[in-house]
Amino acid sequence: MAVTIRLYISLVLLSGLGTSHFLINPLRNNRKRSLPDTVVDGIEIYSTKINCKVTSRFAHNVVTTRAVNRADTAKEVSFDVELPKTAFITNFTMTIDGVTYPGNVKEKEVAKKQYEKAVSQGKTAGLVKASGRKLEKFTVSVNVAAGSKVTFELTYEELLKRHKGKYEMYIKVQPKQLINHFEIVADIYEPQGIKELDADVSFITNDLMNVLTKSFSGKKGHVSFKPSFDQQRSCPTCSTSLLNGDFIITYDVNREQPGNVQIVNGYFVHFFAPQNLPIVPKNVVFVIDISGSMSGRKLAQTKDALLHILSDVKEDDFLNFILFSSDVTVWKENMVQATPENLKEARNFVENMQTTGLTNINDGLLKGIEMVNRAREMGILLDRSTSIIIMLTDGEANTGESRVDKIQQNVKNAIGGKFPLYNLGFGHDVNYNFLEKMALENHGVARRIYEDSDANLQMQGFYDEVANPLLIDVDLQYPQNAISDVTQNNYQHFYDGSEIVVAGKVVDLETNSFVADVKGHGALNDLTFTEEVDLKEMEEALKEQEYIFGDYIERLWAYLTIEQLLEKRKNAEGEEKENLTAQALDLSLKYHFVTPLTSMVVTKPEDNEETQSIADKPGEEVKDDQISHVYATQLNYQPPSNPYYYVDGDPHFIIEVPEKDDALCFNIDAQPGVVLNLIRDPDTGITVNGEIIGEKKASSEPNKRKSYFGKLGIVALQMDLQVEVTPQKITLWSGGRKSSFTWMDTVTITQNGLSVTINRKKNMVVSIGDGVTFVIVLHQVWKKHPIHQDFLGLYTVDSHRMSTKTHGLLGQFFHPFDFEVFDVRPGSDPKKPDATMIVKNHKLTVTRGSQKDYRKDSGQGTKVFCWFVHDNGSGLIDGVHTDYIVPDLFYHSPIQS
Repeated sequence: MAVTIRLYISLVLLSGLGTSHFLINPLRNNRKRSLPDTVVDGIEIYSTKINCKVTSRFAHNVVTTRAVNRADTAKEVSFDVELPKTAFITNFTMTIDGVTYPGNVKEKEVAKKQYEKAVSQGKTAGLVKASGRKLEKFTVSVNVAAGSKVTFELTYEELLKRHKGKYEMYIKVQPKQLINHFEIVADIYEPQGIKELDADVSFITNDLMNVLTKSFSGKKGHVSFKPSFDQQRSCPTCSTSLLNGDFIITYDVNREQPGNVQIVNGYFVHFFAPQNLPIVPKNVVFVIDISGSMSGRKLAQTKDALLHILSDVKEDDFLNFILFSSDVTVWKENMVQATPENLKEARNFVENMQTTGLTNINDGLLKGIEMVNRAREMGILLDRSTSIIIMLTDGEANTGESRVDKIQQNVKNAIGGKFPLYNLGFGHDVNYNFLEKMALENHGVARRIYEDSDANLQMQGFYDEVANPLLIDVDLQYPQNAISDVTQNNYQHFYDGSEIVVAGKVVDLETNSFVADVKGHGALNDLTFTEEVDLKEMEEALKEQEYIFGDYIERLWAYLTIEQLLEKRKNAEGEEKENLTAQALDLSLKYHFVTPLTSMVVTKPEDNEETQSIADKPGEEVKDDQISHVYATQLNYQPPSNPYYYVDGDPHFIIEVPEKDDALCFNIDAQPGVVLNLIRDPDTGITVNGEIIGEKKASSEPNKRKSYFGKLGIVALQMDLQVEVTPQKITLWSGGRKSSFTWMDTVTITQNGLSVTINRKKNMVVSIGDGVTFVIVLHQVWKKHPIHQDFLGLYTVDSHRMSTKTHGLLGQFFHPFDFEVFDVRPGSDPKKPDATMIVKNHKLTVTRGSQKDYRKDSGQGTKVFCWFVHDNGSGLIDGVHTDYIVPDLFYHSPIQS
């Protein structure tokens, strides 16, 4: 069932005390001192950017707003963004005077406990709530000192679903004031090629036409909107903004083939949308609530919608009407064909509908289901036709069978999985959760019809989505034993203008091709569609796809999997529900998605202490007018007892300094084959060295070349022990004995004081006697990746057990040391401020940045913010980085500084 998925962004920035909008009040123009039009209540919003990047329907959206407090006193500034209910927030940061406060996704139960503590202290500070039909609002606030700057950045992602032949990005523009730099930029990359691209702006004027640009060529499309400061004015002398309305981008892709399969980094996605197929005749029963609560405008709008629908019914279709109140009324005793005579009679029946009595949902639905089943048994319906039931109600069952669980059971047993049920809930008095559960367990969907002047258009729009089935019983098949973790790949219907999307993991392919077969029943015959992908050609395409974001298929798979797990969870009970919840929660945490099971926790400064704000996505059982809070609670920071030191990635060295509640980081640029000493303790005899590897195909630009650790060697002289670790295997030499293991093993080895635990394809833990413990993380990439290859990361635990003589690129930081950071200032990258650092009697220029900690999650990692020391750690490390080069992986003699 395809539904419209839109990107909504509405920026409403709040300033001053409380929640006053950035509206210009004419009474405030007589200020004692003159302030520019961009300053309202002392706060200037000098930049707002909305950046949308879409790769193969998967949208990655970043909203960034920068403000400065021009007032003489501290002001509260709030960041307020409206986004789709179907989107998942993936990141949020606040940067205040160059210091970044990141967001972390946590299990909702953890956040709930913090919320309850906050409520007891009266410290709630913001909210996430439903906003309109398809939006929810994200809000967070912070107290900003006089003269200070703050940057808010929110990232969210979602899969755009095709609706009526197009993908649509809907951006609601509402900045509420003039902004020096305002822009919307959308970049679209579609491997199938872009067929059409358009942009429509509701508030466009002749002056703004030249700042709206839209273009597409081949696989790439671009839309931008960058009005100047004066072009934003609602009149030449006004200080108010005319940017208030809808910014809509629509596009579609070329469809030379019915399907398109893409494979990147061990994940595949299959888009299926065949064209030019004859429409399958349908048999529709409309089950309509005519109880007393439907009187007045509701009934009038329902009639208007049904009359419009009747004008679009095709002659091969069959239909009937069931009206329910206290009793049940039928238009015809059997299904009838949509001949002109029958349609005329149907229109007359609809026009004469009148409201009366209570609401007997159970009997109305069972009568409609019985009518379809009987018509099929009697041979009234066409053999190659499909049946659907559409039920509309505005209230809860209050006569006849009124127990919702019993109604659900009755309906499910009567339908027996043979056709879908679509439930429309009119207004806010319906039990929408009941309607949704009943629809989902019968292969349909539920839709809320909002009580508004366009309610009739909402009903018509829903019918248009299911009016033209092209295939029924669609089954998408893939190579056996080559894939795993596939999302839903069986669908009762494929409707014209929609698209089926299936994603999964590629486990192993014995050939250089990937074949997808799709089978379905059409209007005239059974059809099979075959899509074959050449993996070598896909490798070439991969290079171009990286121009946006290379892991998009993996994240698309995670998004789709979570979405479908949450849907299944709505009808599950007991152990099944627990398992579905656990799976969805694990993926939400791994991929940093704010879902109904997780919350975004943001640490921020408040009155010289740290405060946590928690952005909590409304759950699936929250009504549209209900609120989920962004909680705030005071925390007393307690540094971990054992600081962390590690090296991972390209290769990034991270040193935590608990005394400073901060971290330092640096990179080492070395050629492939070079072996570096990482840790060397002459007292314990423990040494760790690492060998550098490069990419499969080195970049021609030196500053873009990446290197990693491809081998690690651990020596423990006092235990006569050596351990060699590569991305392929682990080899141990102990007491003259050699043992080998692979990363496919899950095993613990204990011998002569050594303990090694291998966690299959994730990490290994090496503990040496009563001393230090190392965690080695395996990073695997798609084995056919044309550029990257597998590599390792090294993390130390219990480093305090090493002696004070420990040295090496990493080991030298196991001892306490001091540094001072000051003069924080803008850097070459606006997101990464520079600062001056005094460390080891050196005065250095450092840059605020972040690296990843992969101990718990080797796929996504956890962001760690740090001060980056340039030039191979020059000034921070003892000597220069070349001093740490050693002859081989197990070299353990002292190294001259």
